Amino acid sequence: MLDLGITKMALIGAVALIVVGPEKLPRVARTVGTLLGRAQRYISDVKAEVNRAMDIDEIKRMKDTVEQAGREVERSIRQAGASFDQEMRSISSALSDTGTSRATAPIASAAEPAPSYRLPRKKWRVRRGATPQWYKARAGVRRHILSASARVARYRPKQMPGA
Repeated sequence: MLDLGITKMALIGAVALIVVGPEKLPRVARTVGTLLGRAQRYISDVKAEVNRAMDIDEIKRMKDTVEQAGREVERSIRQAGASFDQEMRSISSALSDTGTSRATAPIASAAEPAPSYRLPRKKWRVRRGATPQWYKARAGVRRHILSASARVARYRPKQMPGA
């Protein structure tokens, strides 16, 4: 920036004192300081915006390289899968040409369905009934659930015949 030494600043101050006058000099100095502060903040904001724009461009370039690498990996995996498929077909055709039986063939054919998964049969009724009745009564487990109206009818005080 500007190379301002003490001598140059003293010279500028003396000229300002003569031109502006001693009464208005503090107000002018305050105004100049405020304007210089605003200019510095504006310059720092512009620098920060330029740096952000450069960072965004760099991130976009990095994103493009990562996407390209991902496409390369996907393509190589597809090629490997295709070559593996081709090898398996050639092996299965070679096995079928030699006349080996299916029982001795090491590779299962695609025509045979894979065994389906069956959930284990859980005996939840037996486990539920294994809790003793005295424990259920003490813990407050309800054995018979009543609706609200049935509960009112059951626990309503009985009417006396003469009343």
